[in-house]
Amino acid sequence: MPIPNRILFPISAAVTCVVVIGAFLFWQLDNARITIKNTLQPVSTGSGQLITNPTAQTDIGNDGGDASLLHLRKGDLMGLRGEWQSAREEYQLSVDAGGGLTALRKLASAQLQLRDFRAATETLAQLHRAGARAEDLLLLESIINLDTGELEKARQLLTAADDSPQKHYGLALIAIATESNDTAKKELAAVISGWEPVLRSYARTLMAAYDEYALFPKSPDIHLQTLLGRALAQVQQCELALPLLSQVTREQDDYRDAWIVQGFCELTTNRTTESLASLERAYQLDPEKAETQYFLARAYAAQGDHGNALTFLQYALQNGFTPEGEVRRVIAREALLAGNIALALDQQDALTKLPDATIDTYRDYVTAAIASGKKEEALVKAQEATQKWPQEAISFELLGWAQGINGDKEHAKESLKKALELNPSLESARERMKEM
Repeated sequence: MPIPNRILFPISAAVTCVVVIGAFLFWQLDNARITIKNTLQPVSTGSGQLITNPTAQTDIGNDGGDASLLHLRKGDLMGLRGEWQSAREEYQLSVDAGGGLTALRKLASAQLQLRDFRAATETLAQLHRAGARAEDLLLLESIINLDTGELEKARQLLTAADDSPQKHYGLALIAIATESNDTAKKELAAVISGWEPVLRSYARTLMAAYDEYALFPKSPDIHLQTLLGRALAQVQQCELALPLLSQVTREQDDYRDAWIVQGFCELTTNRTTESLASLERAYQLDPEKAETQYFLARAYAAQGDHGNALTFLQYALQNGFTPEGEVRRVIAREALLAGNIALALDQQDALTKLPDATIDTYRDYVTAAIASGKKEEALVKAQEATQKWPQEAISFELLGWAQGINGDKEHAKESLKKALELNPSLESARERMKEM
């Protein structure tokens, strides 16, 4: 039966905005990369040390920077990519290195994303012992209660608390979860006028869903639920988004964008089997959409199906998924896991040619090329790195490594000596010098 225009129009209007979550994430990723580079450059030999494949070897803490901060920022990048297990590991390393309250809060966030509520409760206790603000403890405890289904416990905890943006934000989440939309808007307005900058940003994201829905007063409830689901995903509240999205997909099985956001949230919260089913449904509805192909590939990868992951990643690349660098990065990773070294090198070579290529991109290429016996290719790429980053110690370490592998020991020693002059604390270069 055809969908009436009064329903079809607002749903169609939401098509591009609902799937904006993918672009939103990677926009944040690029911003995070730039922020990290600008913030840490005074104490680092280069941002390339910080932004790397989580499986690659790094010299965190050996470049003159603060180890806890480096792990923290690396965890942020992993989180923005939706790689929460890797993010959790980095945040734990930051905690162990003395990262304090900030590292503990981020660790709790990663634990919640992975639905490890027991670990999150233990981190809450650590935060309490470390002297975290009562308002922050309140919000974390209430979110743990919400995510574990203890809604009334969360409501009582928040209602009894002193006034704060954290209290209003928690009450807003409860109101959204219970579809008390007037209350939710009231609580969000209180957060927006409050003093907590991160929560202000989150509240504006959630309020924007209501504002957008208001543009289509005759549109069905599932339109609002999908918009709210998207907004909740953007503020890392997928556990609350999923019940709303499930209602939508049950009521209208062909709502492609709801299936995409639902699949994304299931992937983010480690529900890989459910994510695969949701994204396959979205793919059935529109097999040409690059965002669907990309997240479907991620779902296959999470289940260890690297062949299908590569297939859909390459579809996404062909169909213009942006940012290009992100999809190529994942193709390279999956190709390595699948044993397709040639494809991995092709992608890493393409990554080095992008305008925003970083030194870690070159390091990934050199590492893979040497591992696969492509010694001359590794040398050429290492030489390019020194031309692009002549003041970066890592550039000359890569060059020295590649020269040594190619049998040019004399020039290798000179390059490694240059690396150590630029950064005397770069232990990996010192070890390579010993090997010479």
